[in-house]
Amino acid sequence: MSGREHGHDPALPHSAQALAPQPRATDELEVVPGFERENLQGWIPQLATETEIRAVIEKAFDYRGDVTVTCTDGSEITGYLFDRRIGPTLANSVVRLMLASSSERPAIPYAEIAAIAFTGRDTAAGKSYEAWVKKYWEKRAKGEKNISIEPEALE
Repeated sequence: MSGREHGHDPALPHSAQALAPQPRATDELEVVPGFERENLQGWIPQLATETEIRAVIEKAFDYRGDVTVTCTDGSEITGYLFDRRIGPTLANSVVRLMLASSSERPAIPYAEIAAIAFTGRDTAAGKSYEAWVKKYWEKRAKGEKNISIEPEALE
């Protein structure tokens, strides 16, 4: 077992170390409750403070669709926010986007971000494991055989 698996996190001071929780019985782990995702599509949050900027960037990083970043110089960049590098200040922190129109991966410092709009469709919305199981059982109840649920086209 590595230190992290054993409950030792090198980022924490020694006094904060704790033993890892004991594993639970397999039957208890069979069904794990899901979690609700916020519907962020179309949201254009206010970015007034450093805390708000950092919080919105974290939401954009977790979002599974494109975002449009408006820079302080007025330019707009639309793409999938796939990376963010968090530094001690906004000037030292950057986000990186994958652009649909090119292979560029622009890096934008947090300090140059005036606005972020969640403009793209959340491609995974409503596609949880629970939704898949529900579709499976609906098809099975209709008497279908060799059931396979195919993913829908993204575009």
